[in-house]
Amino acid sequence: MKQIFQSLQDGSVSIEESPVPKVRPNHMLIQNEVSLISAGTERVLLDFGKAGWIGKARQQPEKVRMVLDKVRTDGFFETLDAVRSKIDTPQTPGYCAVGVVVDSGCSSDDLKPGTRVVSNGSHAQYVCVPRTLCAAIPDNVSDETASFAVLGAIGLQGMRLAQPSIGEVVVVYGLGLIGLLTVQMLVANGCRVLGVDLSRERCQLAESYGAQVIQADEQIDIVAEAIRFSRGRGVDAVILTVSTKSNDPVSQAAQMCRKRGRIILVGVTGLDLNRADLYEKEISLQVSCSYGPGRYDPDYEELGQDYPIGYVRWTEQRNFEAVLDLMSTGSIDVSSLITHRYDLEDGEKAMELLTSSDPSLGILLVHNVQSEVNKEKSSVELPGDPYIGTNGSAVSFIGAGNYASRTLIPAFKKSGANLQTIVSGGGASAVHLGKKFGFKEASTEATTVFNDVKTDGVVIATRHDQHFRQITQALNAGKYVFCEKPLCLKLAEVDSLEALNSKKKLHLMVGYNRRYAPLVKRMKNLLKGFTAPKSMIFTVNSGSIPGDHWSQNPKIGGGRLVGEACHFIDLARFFANSAITSFLVSPLSQKSSNLPTDTATIELAFENGSTASIHYFSNGNRGYPKERIEIFTEGRILQLDNFKSLKTYGFNRPFNEWTWRQDKGQIACVSAFLKALQGDPSDLIPNNELFEVARVAIKAQQNVW
Repeated sequence: MKQIFQSLQDGSVSIEESPVPKVRPNHMLIQNEVSLISAGTERVLLDFGKAGWIGKARQQPEKVRMVLDKVRTDGFFETLDAVRSKIDTPQTPGYCAVGVVVDSGCSSDDLKPGTRVVSNGSHAQYVCVPRTLCAAIPDNVSDETASFAVLGAIGLQGMRLAQPSIGEVVVVYGLGLIGLLTVQMLVANGCRVLGVDLSRERCQLAESYGAQVIQADEQIDIVAEAIRFSRGRGVDAVILTVSTKSNDPVSQAAQMCRKRGRIILVGVTGLDLNRADLYEKEISLQVSCSYGPGRYDPDYEELGQDYPIGYVRWTEQRNFEAVLDLMSTGSIDVSSLITHRYDLEDGEKAMELLTSSDPSLGILLVHNVQSEVNKEKSSVELPGDPYIGTNGSAVSFIGAGNYASRTLIPAFKKSGANLQTIVSGGGASAVHLGKKFGFKEASTEATTVFNDVKTDGVVIATRHDQHFRQITQALNAGKYVFCEKPLCLKLAEVDSLEALNSKKKLHLMVGYNRRYAPLVKRMKNLLKGFTAPKSMIFTVNSGSIPGDHWSQNPKIGGGRLVGEACHFIDLARFFANSAITSFLVSPLSQKSSNLPTDTATIELAFENGSTASIHYFSNGNRGYPKERIEIFTEGRILQLDNFKSLKTYGFNRPFNEWTWRQDKGQIACVSAFLKALQGDPSDLIPNNELFEVARVAIKAQQNVW
């Protein structure tokens, strides 16, 4: 299928051949017929991409602070690699689409195959969209008209926050697509509407919808005109649908409002506020979030958990439906908003309009691409010469997220693996990374890899809840498996894998790379010959992750002790070289707050008398090293800081080493796996240790929850 890609490096736009997405649970697979380019949002992405490094930094100062924090924690080179990887990842623009449902990931639903729907899908022939972000289109609403419904929902949510009543005076400041749709809905609501914009043409459109207008320029006193329009009383509400860095719109909005007036920020403006403007009139200022309640809530969008209508009347989906109903009754007319139509294959030309001097407003992409697309076509061959490694073993990837792109795929390539197939749910990241690193094929279906006789090893880098199922499928298909930690999320899953291992020796590796780090190996060598029990302290300054992040979700990520602290349980097991006999978890008490319980100390006791204290803390400071390991034994101490600095105390010949680049052992870990593919599994982590570490991590997380 055809899909639009946009580079964040230089802003360039391309049309790529991608595999058809796989339908996911609580999602819809939709064949798009038409999509609308959202000029405001998509122009911002273009401008960001075309800007240089300094320009990018100026546009996102908050990200600059995050980068500086990462430099202090992880070092310059590691941070540079991370930034380059982030910028290298292309975007798949678009969020206003209309199409036909071809498959459903919902057990029961009214949106059957063949139903016309509006969705927030991207500019692609096929999209997989959450069920809660789709709405059925009335029969008398055309595809082109319905494509404006998502933008209309953004304006409608701003209106709902403003709570306009019949006869109230409302100013719409900024007459782009969202502003002009908002004008029509306010007029339909019985409000007196005043539109403000620099463009004469857009002001004329607002007038045709029943609003009075002010064409803003230096000669016009916008505030005075608005107060005059309100019969001298001050306007009831101002909805800001403008996109500017200036502080003037907010300041002017406050000045034109009556006492206790309302300002709703739907667009983007400067927010250097004058307190007096708001204080004296007790003005309320509120920011509107996209389409409405449910936005950015993974339980609503990804898991399909709708909000009860008795408690949340208007959600994203219900706002879509309300706009479509207004279109059906003729209260919203978008025919005058459409200025250009392009075929999807000409998407590059359509995007160029956003930054050109040619006037444009509603730009439609019609998806009548000439080539017929099979919705079952889940794989595409990638152009260019595939990478042929020195190891001789062919490896395929399931998962194409940040860690796979930044760390695992480069490690496998440097270690000499042949790169066969890469799989991602949506297909776009698989195509990008596949072309970048030299894979032969990109796919959206994992069974493609399991059934591929050319694939020797399968790398699983998906979300944690998928690991057990994919590991089992790959092992039963006779593949060697490298699974990025954790092994699985449930004790029953560990039992199942262990039972499978008892029948036949599993060719299984988990990405506990830290035990392969050069300085860790050096520590292990220095400890040779010391038989006394060891006292180990692991301090992990992990940093905070929002509670609604997928890794914190018990069903999807399993929690950070399972997903991340498992690294250090394995490392303690490696240093102790002895089985874990008991453990104790002491979480930071946060029962009075909504914060996730991801700050805890795990105490391990080993069969040989060694002990380990793993302090996994999310409540620290980024200026402190991220990981510190200290080992005490027989009058000697070893201290490793952030995998860059090793110091020893009490040895006859003190050993101190410092490196510029952090090396956590990823390449050595991958090399051990590839060595096993060639028939030598001697460097793999023993399976019994994989199961042991998984059980302790899962039980530790259960004790925290």
